[in-house]
Amino acid sequence: MSSLSRDDLLPEPDLRPGAELIAEARALAGDWTLGTCAFLSEQGVASEADYKHRQAAAGEAMLHAQIGYRDKAKTREAAARIHEATARRGRAVARYGICLDWSMGFPRAARQGRARGTGLILDGAEDFAALGQAAPVAPHFGDFVLGFPAALENTQAALAAGATAIGNLGQYFTFRLPGWDDEVASTEATLRALGLIAAQPVEVLVHSNLDDGFAALFTDLSCVLGAVLIEQHIIDRLIGARVSHCFGHHFSEPLTRAAFQCALAKVEDTPGTMVYGNTTSYRGGPVENYASLGSYLLIDALGQGRWPSGHALNPVPVSENERIPDIDEVIDAQLYAVRLLEQADGHAALIDWPAVEQLADRLIEGGQLFKQRVFAGLEGAGIALSDPMELLLVLRRLGPRRLEALFGPGQPDADAPRGRWPTVEAPVVEELAAMADACIGRWDAPEIATVSAAGLRVCVATSDVHEHGKLLLEEVLRRLGAAPLDGGVSVDPDALVAAAVAHDADALAISTYNGVALNFLEGVKAELTARGLDIPILIGGRLNQIPETSNSSLPVDVGDQLAAAGAIVCRDMEALLPALLRHVIKEEPLRS
Repeated sequence: MSSLSRDDLLPEPDLRPGAELIAEARALAGDWTLGTCAFLSEQGVASEADYKHRQAAAGEAMLHAQIGYRDKAKTREAAARIHEATARRGRAVARYGICLDWSMGFPRAARQGRARGTGLILDGAEDFAALGQAAPVAPHFGDFVLGFPAALENTQAALAAGATAIGNLGQYFTFRLPGWDDEVASTEATLRALGLIAAQPVEVLVHSNLDDGFAALFTDLSCVLGAVLIEQHIIDRLIGARVSHCFGHHFSEPLTRAAFQCALAKVEDTPGTMVYGNTTSYRGGPVENYASLGSYLLIDALGQGRWPSGHALNPVPVSENERIPDIDEVIDAQLYAVRLLEQADGHAALIDWPAVEQLADRLIEGGQLFKQRVFAGLEGAGIALSDPMELLLVLRRLGPRRLEALFGPGQPDADAPRGRWPTVEAPVVEELAAMADACIGRWDAPEIATVSAAGLRVCVATSDVHEHGKLLLEEVLRRLGAAPLDGGVSVDPDALVAAAVAHDADALAISTYNGVALNFLEGVKAELTARGLDIPILIGGRLNQIPETSNSSLPVDVGDQLAAAGAIVCRDMEALLPALLRHVIKEEPLRS
């Protein structure tokens, strides 16, 4: 704790107090207030939170569908068709999350020429409003709104469209837009947006997906629960809005998944937004992935039956690990969920509920200790715990690894991850270890020895905000005896090449996900050429991109184009070792 310094964390001499920014935003509420949408009109409620309270009291779980094709008309068609198909089955989808493109994080005036992903781009308030009227389903603008420089203008448009769940606060702490490094501007815009939300006459949920924030990067699940408590302090107490949490992407283990849902129900009276699908468990083809879908969805349904907290259930289509699912595939997943909900109650007697609640209490105890330690450490460094501007900036700049190492509730130990033994190990830790074990177990020992003897230095980075693949890649490289060097997350091509040069890297390894594979590679190649360098580039992940001339709104595989452009394409982790042997060390050790 003594290593923290206000001057290091907040070097800006003229930071505006958060209270001023929030007050300015509250003054905008006369012009920017909540509009209506088809969902609010049909359900006769003032907000999604009101609907959630009503459904929870009746013991009815909501269903959530995630959509957002690049084409606006197709997105509206998806909203209508999914609702109609589930309504015919007797349990209509009640909310949909809109996958906005990451470029939506930039102000409209600054989007021209920016890289695009595979998501939806809305040009103005009328586009937001059209989505709100596409079907009687609550519109959830969950990504690339809060946390980014365009937070205020996007929040204004979302409110006017009748949206009463707006996010994603979790992204503020860990996401970075390519080519944008002004953290102060992003924080100011976010605080103004939160102030406008707080000034609304109804309860508008501030959505925070923990898996997009710290959950995927903490090794101790108690720290994730602690992050919930810290966000409650900032949003509920300091700003006067209502934070609502989501989790699930990285929660693969049934006991901890159920216990975390229980813990949230115990510490929050605000209804949750949703329990997201466990997407990291989708590793096979569609038929195999149905096993994963049923596994997590049953746990989520039983949890909502026991602790009705308003969290919607999110059945992720089984093709999601391969590509953006089309409309019929989203409908199939929703119909699967409808049937599973009809059968879920009969499984409740099989669950050891006292064991689940006992683990939930451990999470809460550890989370409270984490929050206390964080606040004590920040206050000791001169950070004002009453100023949301200072708190948000400092938490973002410290990041999950340092926060956990300094303030985690676990016992200190130099041999433990982050220097502490987790009080409740995060499922992602065990999952990454198991995936790395599986890779190593499939490779031949002599080939592993050859790579290990080479003493490779590999600069590892992601082209976008998704870090799970990078973490796995680093773990596998360590087990191969190579040195993984941090090239950054959502890093710009020039910064990645600069890092590779600074680290004297033998190769670059890029994990990509969000539909920018080819453009990103071209940027890296151009930077290498400009420096007169020829460093092997390995690239893997979701190797897709939407062609500029496409009218389908779906990305296409660009693996062959990546290879033609000079990349070493690794379509799965098993291709890593052969690629290192063939293209990097060429079967001969590079280093003595």
